[in-house]
Amino acid sequence: MAGIEWREIDGVELEMNEVTSVVVGGRSVCLARTGRGLGALDGRCPHQGGPLCEGTIEDGWLICPWHGYEYDPVTGQPPGGYDDAATPFPLEEHDGVISVGLPVVERRRSLMDQMVDVMVDWGIDSVFGMVGHSNLGLADAIRSAEHDGRLRSYGVRHEGAAAFAASAYGKLTGRPAACFTIAGPGATNLLTGLWDANVDRAPVVALTGQVDTQVLGPGAFQEVPLDRAFEAVTSWSQTVLRPQNATDLMALAVKHAVVDRSVAHLIFPDEVQEMDGVPDAPARPVDGRVVGSMIEPRPGDVDEAAALIDVAEHPVIVAGNGARPNREAVIRFAEHIDAPIVTTFKAKGLVGDDHPLACGTLGRSGTRVAAATMSHADLLIVLGASFSNHTGISEKKRTIQVDTDRMTLGKFHPVDLPILADVGAFVDRMLGAVATRSRPAVRESVDARWVTWRREKERRAKLRDADGWMHPARVFDVLGRISPADAVIAVDVGNNTYAFGHYFESKGHQDVLMSGYLGSIGFAFPAAMGAYAATLGARSIISISGDGGFGQYLAEFTTAVKYSMPITHVLLNNDELAKISREQISALRPVWQTDLVNPDFAAFANSCGGTGFRVEDPNDLEETLRAALAITDGPSLVEIRTSPRWT
Repeated sequence: MAGIEWREIDGVELEMNEVTSVVVGGRSVCLARTGRGLGALDGRCPHQGGPLCEGTIEDGWLICPWHGYEYDPVTGQPPGGYDDAATPFPLEEHDGVISVGLPVVERRRSLMDQMVDVMVDWGIDSVFGMVGHSNLGLADAIRSAEHDGRLRSYGVRHEGAAAFAASAYGKLTGRPAACFTIAGPGATNLLTGLWDANVDRAPVVALTGQVDTQVLGPGAFQEVPLDRAFEAVTSWSQTVLRPQNATDLMALAVKHAVVDRSVAHLIFPDEVQEMDGVPDAPARPVDGRVVGSMIEPRPGDVDEAAALIDVAEHPVIVAGNGARPNREAVIRFAEHIDAPIVTTFKAKGLVGDDHPLACGTLGRSGTRVAAATMSHADLLIVLGASFSNHTGISEKKRTIQVDTDRMTLGKFHPVDLPILADVGAFVDRMLGAVATRSRPAVRESVDARWVTWRREKERRAKLRDADGWMHPARVFDVLGRISPADAVIAVDVGNNTYAFGHYFESKGHQDVLMSGYLGSIGFAFPAAMGAYAATLGARSIISISGDGGFGQYLAEFTTAVKYSMPITHVLLNNDELAKISREQISALRPVWQTDLVNPDFAAFANSCGGTGFRVEDPNDLEETLRAALAITDGPSLVEIRTSPRWT
């Protein structure tokens, strides 16, 4: 405390025995008028923090609305036999002007401040979450760091969106973002997005409040055993219990997220969030605690791989998402040996489809070009891919597999040459170990396959169903042509995503983000928010979903409005969970509960403060998409009526 500061309160008129609340200097003050005069008390009940300002006066006592505790409305004293007393503030009233004297409280350096300092020092610059009663101390430390310009925070409408945004940030950058919530349901709402990060190897730090440890166990309000609830989804989870090691726990959390490429979790009980900082807190530097992760291939593996590549007549590079950080090196390697490149769906965009050696995506979301190219290969050089059954990498071809994860190597079936190494290190060694090759016939065959496939795409793009709704091929033909070459594109799941894989041709340095192994509906728009936080306007952000997927996190459009995020959301609306309808039909079951009742999505976007467009005529599609992509001061949404019949 550093004395009293007097503040005037304007516009308050109280009748006899009336109670009201005013906020003065950020503090809730309870004003009450009685026959003994006007009183001002701290608005927080000393019993359990109830809102005294919402109480009533009966028999001369101010009664707390939560538990019925009584206090003198002027002095704050309780009846005889009770110890709790409300805090009174000095008050003056002259000529209708009320002034209250509030204690000046200097903001102390809290333990939460020190922990957030460590988080920032270890490189976390973006936090997504919701403030609530069981994370107020942590939230105030995040607010203070943001006020100082040391990080950015984004308040979301649903905690699941916070986790998806943090996961997408990690997928795009390789660095962790943080998500934070209250105890109980706020924390459990994170789990789907955290599982997405876990299975796709994205670094995330999750910070959750918790009830007081004193009441943990018997069943307190919003009590969930978070250590157990988060055990399976995290590589590391700890409860902060004492100040002596708290800052090191934060350093360990970020280290686990980075090194394990997974989810690390800290739990903050209420009372810990109110602790003072540790005097002369020890530094928790990154230097000396995190080393480079480059794994060099063994010399013998380099020699054996070079021999296999040199004798192959039709080698094909299969690039997975693990190769994305080394995209330029992979392309140089492909050009060095004149080998076509196919990618997994998670790696779509790693090489632009306009490159003469690019063949598009393999698998269920892929192209005929990629499938035919793989079928003619006599050697597959698989870089950073895990052989997912959705991708369908052939088991019948001679195969070199390169990965940094020993378990991934030969995980589902033996390969001819498994190599434990970073993709970049392997490619660098190969450039000096294998002969330069020129295969004009290979390039000609790739080009011919593209000509055939593009002709078929053009045919499909002209189709319209009985209702006049367009084929999604039209949408992705136009979007592929006009989307910026640096775009980050977040996609959802469902027919819209299959269609994106089939028909969208990537170019330049585009990155595609998706819920890969989890395959969670609703991922796209929150992921686009995470991509914006990672790029801050330096790259174009596009998200793509169906009506079912966008409906999962519809309210987050207002988050994008709040932070002026220039996200262009392309929404394929067919009033149906069409992928599920197709699965029911395929399983010889009746189509059931897949029809949707939708709002006018374009009008919804406008009502939120963004910009909404609606396209029903294919001839309007390009002009509308261009207009949406040109908006830079907030989000836009383009609702496109597409047929549920086609993917």
